[in-house]
Amino acid sequence: MTELTWEGKYRDDKKVAPVRIALPFQTIETVNETRQVAAAHGTPDMFGQAAQQEAKESGWYNRLIWGDKKYVLPSLLPEFAGKVNLIYIDPPFDTGANFSFTASVPADPDHDGNSTESSAAQFVKQPSMLEQKAYRDTWGRGLDSYLQWFYETAILLRELLADDGSIYVHLDWHVGHYAKCVLDEVFGYENFRNEIVWKRTTNTGSSKVLAKGFSNDHDIILYFTKSENYVSNKLFLPHSKEYIKSKFTQEDERGLYQLQPLKTVSDEKLATLRQQNRVVEQEGKYLRYKQYLSDSKGKPVNDIWTDVHSVNSQALERVNYATQKPEALLERIIKASSNEGDLVLDCFCGSGTTAATTEKLGRRWITADLGRFSIHTTRKRLLGIEHVKPFIVQNLGKYERQQWMEAEFDHPENRLAQLNAYRSFILDLYHANALAGYTWLHGAKAGRMVHVGGVSSPVTVEDIKASIKEFWQLAGKERNAQTNGIDFLGWDFAFEVNETAQHMAAENKVNIRCLKIPREVLEKQAVEQGDIVFYELAYLDAKTSIKGKNVGLTLNNFVISPDEVPQEVQQSITHWSQWIDYWAVDWNYQGYGDTFHNEWQSYRTKQRPKLELQASHVYEEAGTYQVLVKVIDILGNDTTKIVEIEVGG
Repeated sequence: MTELTWEGKYRDDKKVAPVRIALPFQTIETVNETRQVAAAHGTPDMFGQAAQQEAKESGWYNRLIWGDKKYVLPSLLPEFAGKVNLIYIDPPFDTGANFSFTASVPADPDHDGNSTESSAAQFVKQPSMLEQKAYRDTWGRGLDSYLQWFYETAILLRELLADDGSIYVHLDWHVGHYAKCVLDEVFGYENFRNEIVWKRTTNTGSSKVLAKGFSNDHDIILYFTKSENYVSNKLFLPHSKEYIKSKFTQEDERGLYQLQPLKTVSDEKLATLRQQNRVVEQEGKYLRYKQYLSDSKGKPVNDIWTDVHSVNSQALERVNYATQKPEALLERIIKASSNEGDLVLDCFCGSGTTAATTEKLGRRWITADLGRFSIHTTRKRLLGIEHVKPFIVQNLGKYERQQWMEAEFDHPENRLAQLNAYRSFILDLYHANALAGYTWLHGAKAGRMVHVGGVSSPVTVEDIKASIKEFWQLAGKERNAQTNGIDFLGWDFAFEVNETAQHMAAENKVNIRCLKIPREVLEKQAVEQGDIVFYELAYLDAKTSIKGKNVGLTLNNFVISPDEVPQEVQQSITHWSQWIDYWAVDWNYQGYGDTFHNEWQSYRTKQRPKLELQASHVYEEAGTYQVLVKVIDILGNDTTKIVEIEVGG
C-alpha cells in the first residue's frame, strides 16, 4: 500500500499517536430551559414546553463545547465512541486565517436601548495567544505540521464514528489532495465514497492566482464512511424549466409526460403499467410507457454542487462570521447521510451552521470550537430558531487546569512545593516578585501586593477579606494605601466578587483590582512567545423592583476592560449599553456550583438590533431568591452578577 509520510509522523519508528487525555466536562450553562418545565403563571411559553419535556424524558441535551478539539475529542470518547452517526468538519485551510474577527459596536441607542443604525464602529479583534498557538500547531511547520495535526484528528474522529456512520471533510485546493491520502490511511481506501465539488458563487481566490491562472471558484468535500454498510438517503433536485420543456413534450388529462422504453421494466411493473393504461405501442412493435412529470422525484443529486450558493451580505442567515457556510450545504449532507434522531458532530463549530441546520432537521448534535466568539455566535444563532430544544454549554474548565498543574509542577511528595511552584510561575508571568512569609499575599509588583488564586477554586470574598487583613499587617495603618493596593489574579471569581471588592476597598482604604488569569498560560509555546495579558474584570450594575410576586430587573451600567478595545473605538461609545451584545437571567439560581439556567434573554441581531434593558418575572411562591444575571459583551466575554431578592405574598 502506498503511504504518505511527513516529518513528525514517526518517532522511534512508531507512528505518533494523538493525545488521549479524557477529562470531565463542566456544564456552565443550560440554555432555553426553565427551572420548572411548566411555565410560570401568566408567562408565555417562550421556550416551548414540548421541547423541554422531551429533553427531560430522554435525558439528552445537545452540547455546545468551548475548547480545543485536541482535548475535546478524547474527552468525548468515553461516552460517544462508536455512537456518532455523522461528522462534518470544516478545518482551517492554509489561507493565513488566524482566529481574528471583526467586532461591531452598535450605534448610539435611544433611551430604550434601541440602536438607530446597524453599527457605530468596527474593529478587528486580534486572536488570543491561545488561538495563535492553536494556529501555529496547525501550520507552524508548514504542511508537515498540518498533516500531523489532521492525521491525529482523523484517528479520533474515526473512533467516535458509528459503524454505519459517515464523515464529510470540507477543504480547498491547498491541502485537499494530501488530506485524501491521510483519510485513505485512517478510514480505508475502500471506504472512500465521493469527492464532492462545491462551486461557490463568491470567488475567494487570491489576486495572485487570479492574475496568473484560473479563478478559484470551488471547494472540495471528501466523503468517507466507516464501513461498507452506511446510511445513504437518495436526494433529488427539481427539474429545470429547460429540462421539462425539452423532455416532457406530451400531455394528456393526467398532465405532462415523456415516453420511456420498456426494455428494462420487470414483468410485474409492466403489468401495473398496463393496468394504469400507461403503455403505448408505436409502429406495431415498439412498446413504451408514459412517465409523468408529477411522478418524477426530480434529478438525482450528483457530486458537483452548483446550486448551493455562498452566504451573501443580504442573506437572513448571515451572522457576519468570516468562514460561514450556507445552511443549504449542510442540509444536503445531513439529509443524505443521517436520519431523524441521529447524532451529528462538528468539532470546528465556526458560526454554528452545522448545529443550527441539524437542530432544524430533528437530529441531535455536538459542536465545539476554541474561539470564545464562535461559541457566542452559535449560542445566539440557536436561540433564533423557534422552539429550539434545550442545550448546554460546556468546557473542560478546572479539570484542564488540574491536568496542566500536575504535568507542569510535579511534586507528588509535597503538595505545598507544587503550589508554590505554580504561584511562582503565575507571578513571573505577571512580572511580580514572589513574597515569602505570608498566607494570602503571594507577591509584589510596583508597590502593590499580589494574590494568586488556585486552579480549582474561584477567588472569593473571604479570600479578599483575609488578604486585606494581611495587607494592613504588612503595610501598616499609616501607609497611603490609595496609591498601592492588592491585585487579585484568578482563573475564576465567585459571583459578586468584583463589586463587593470595590465596596470593601473603600471601607478599608485599599485599592483593589481583580484580574483574570488567561487560558493562554496553559500553553508553553504561548508563554514563550511573549507577554501574557491579565485583563481586569468587567463591572455590571443591575437593580430590582418588587411588587408582591412580580419582580422587575433593570441593567443600569456596564463597564469592560478598556485594554481590549482600541482608543478610537472607545471614543465612539456614548452609552454603556453599546458594549453589550447579549444578556440573560436565571431567576432561581441555587448558589455557587449550580449551573446557570437561561430563563430569559435579550440579544442583538442584524434583523433585530434592539437590546431590552429590562426583564420581569412572576414567582409562584413567596420567599428569598437569588437572581443571576449574565452579560456577554461585543467581544464574547461574559460577566455575571447575583442579586438577592425577597418576594412577598
